[in-house]
Amino acid sequence: MGTRERFVWRGDGLEPLRTEPYPAPVNYGCLPGTLNPADGAEIDAVWLGPSLEVGTVLEMPVLGLLSLLDGDHKVIFAADSQTEADAAAQAKLLAWFPPERGARLLDASEAVAWLESLTSKPD
Repeated sequence: MGTRERFVWRGDGLEPLRTEPYPAPVNYGCLPGTLNPADGAEIDAVWLGPSLEVGTVLEMPVLGLLSLLDGDHKVIFAADSQTEADAAAQAKLLAWFPPERGARLLDASEAVAWLESLTSKPD
């Protein structure tokens, strides 16, 4: 949160990836061991709670999904669902993405369904 640096998970740790034009309004990370076919990298994770140190590992229930037109969706996590602070953080998150990316928020069940669609194997 508040930084422009982006990292990628490689092997057992984080490596610098790039610098964004604007600081992240939320904690931005990834789900190690996953793959988003839209960008060929780990699935992005967003934590709506207080600022965290780079490399912090959390296990929390899914709150929702930030859906983007290009399929590079972000899974949203928070300590408590539907608090005023979460609503403000969600608004900042939506505003961080340019309008042409079509950012919209989906609920937890849609987030879980999307995650399961990426890990399910055809019969």
